[in-house]
Amino acid sequence: MTSLLNALRGALGDAYVLTDESSMAAYCLDWRGRYQGQALCVARPGNTAEVSAVVRMCADHGVAVVPQGGNTGLCGGATPQGGEVVLSLCRLNRIRAVDSLDNTLTAESGCTLHEVQVAAAGAERLFPLSLASEGTATLGGNLSTNAGGVQVLRYGNARDLVLGLEVVLPDGRLWSGLRRLRKDNTGYDIKHLFIGAEGTLGVITAATLKLFPPLRSRATAWAAVADPDAAVALLARLLEQTGHRVSAFEIVGRAALDLVLRHIPGSRDPLAGQPVWQVLIELTDTQQADLDARLSQCLADTGDVSDAVVARSVAQATALWALRENISEAQRCEGFSIKHDVAVPVSCIPEFINQAGAALSVVCPDVRVVCFGHIGDGNLHYNLSHRASADNAAFIARSGEISRIVHDIVHALGGSISAEHGVGQLKREEIRRYKSGIELDVMRAIKRTLDPAGLMNPGKVL
Repeated sequence: MTSLLNALRGALGDAYVLTDESSMAAYCLDWRGRYQGQALCVARPGNTAEVSAVVRMCADHGVAVVPQGGNTGLCGGATPQGGEVVLSLCRLNRIRAVDSLDNTLTAESGCTLHEVQVAAAGAERLFPLSLASEGTATLGGNLSTNAGGVQVLRYGNARDLVLGLEVVLPDGRLWSGLRRLRKDNTGYDIKHLFIGAEGTLGVITAATLKLFPPLRSRATAWAAVADPDAAVALLARLLEQTGHRVSAFEIVGRAALDLVLRHIPGSRDPLAGQPVWQVLIELTDTQQADLDARLSQCLADTGDVSDAVVARSVAQATALWALRENISEAQRCEGFSIKHDVAVPVSCIPEFINQAGAALSVVCPDVRVVCFGHIGDGNLHYNLSHRASADNAAFIARSGEISRIVHDIVHALGGSISAEHGVGQLKREEIRRYKSGIELDVMRAIKRTLDPAGLMNPGKVL
């Protein structure tokens, strides 16, 4: 591969083609520490033209490419398997344009989600995609997995926030589709092929995004509910009484909160009595409004809430959100777990939790269920482990059996085994059990058409 490495160095400069193991180590290990691969090199282009040149050179040499953003994924979707060129997009980090009249922002894929949010706020606009890793997760990765986050209930997934894309195709050609149009029915909407494709069909280098009016009022509450049925009933009542103002509605099981209290310094339990189930609620409005009073009244009027606290300051609201956002980090401190990122219809959430808990208790009576997530849009993170490290190692070895139990229940309820984390390597074989033959045939046909040599992020999704 000497000729390819020389060509890459000529295009990017020696400093931006990493080949020694120590420099490449962080690019070859996923965030969870579950997947580790080897790369021929790590190429770090600084603009779209250089991305195009790298992909074209790799195609000419028959070498596979693994696009990578902030490397915060949870399914091994950006980790090389062996001998590929890792294409790091972190140097593509420019905000190209912000238009307050069109309510659009165009940013390169290496911008962190936080940087996009800040750029929007600088124009007195809101970019609502928000998730715990937004300080390190990049826009390209968010779009490649069709990220969800905590405000899907009001604003939709990443897919719903994109107007146009710029994409380097597997042969190195550049598709410039950075349109700002709200309506365009001139045939197939090509951008949607690349959103959620996890870099298997091309490399997203920039995107034109939808912006929204800034939020001028916010109310945040942490409330105890008897069970998931009560949580779903409370959500329905809040939607009836406050409508679109419900921007986030998160559920947190006791085991999840206990991990945060144990491992995250400064964390405090918001409520007395250690309730088994809690919800984190946020109301927002683009107008000045007394949402604290409205939320307090809603919680007082319902029989589904046994205790609650409404944040009285930004600091208190931030502390409540930190409890939710640090669950994954707290779990990481405990070691490996069997993670599930599932979606079911909102009305089926209680049934899923009950069925899964009962089924798992039969095959593993001592399992610890860490259940939390975006109950407002039907997305749960349902993670399983043992407290003792020796028992947990044996439990993790049963990942296939355990995940099959969970995923079969999800499928029977009309759900999905991947709501927002993607498929990557983790669920590549598993989707064959739940997707129809027709769906898989169409997916393979699209892959063959755009990437006939199979060089774009091989071994992921399909």
